[in-house]
Amino acid sequence: MRVVVAEDLFLLRDGLVRMLEAYDVEVVAAVASGPELSKALAELAPDVAVVDVRLPPSFSDEGLQCALAARRERPGLPVLVLSQHVEQLYARELLADGSGGIGYLLKDRVFDADQFIDAVRRVAAGGTAMDPQVISQLLDRRAQDKPLGRLTPRELEVLELMAEGRSNAAIASRLCVTERAVAKHTSNIFGKLGLPPSDDNNRRVLAVLAYLDRG
Repeated sequence: MRVVVAEDLFLLRDGLVRMLEAYDVEVVAAVASGPELSKALAELAPDVAVVDVRLPPSFSDEGLQCALAARRERPGLPVLVLSQHVEQLYARELLADGSGGIGYLLKDRVFDADQFIDAVRRVAAGGTAMDPQVISQLLDRRAQDKPLGRLTPRELEVLELMAEGRSNAAIASRLCVTERAVAKHTSNIFGKLGLPPSDDNNRRVLAVLAYLDRG
């Protein structure tokens, strides 16, 4: 797996590189600004980009916009965005094209090496890795809206775990229930949301997230 890392803080950038390399991930470029990121993504065609939202020169959402521009040039380019705080606008922009290979993690998650590396690999494989706090806020924002408001508390709990990218088996283990029970909940969720069920876990997560994001 070939990765481009974009982070303006040297210590964090160096730490990300060392962590990725410790897990046998090849870091083909580690850059500190938006222009450098755009150049690296265009020239190196990495398997995944790990990008800080705020990069020089603007220090606003330079990193995110560079990544989104690269995805327009190369649809489906896997991008894992790192942010200091939950910004629903950034999450919505990432989810907009619904093509997969996206992630949004708070920087605090980087300190859990296993969790971070799992997120990188999941996104590189075309899946989704959304920070639980992001999903929680999206759910809270839409909780009173129909038809999401029709979901039971347990179904909302399952939906949140689905949105994090967890499989039925992982959800069952987390909630201490059977996979059959989870399958029933997911079927009910899709029915209430008007979304057809699918055997493809990544596609169903993206569909749910796209629904939560619309409007």
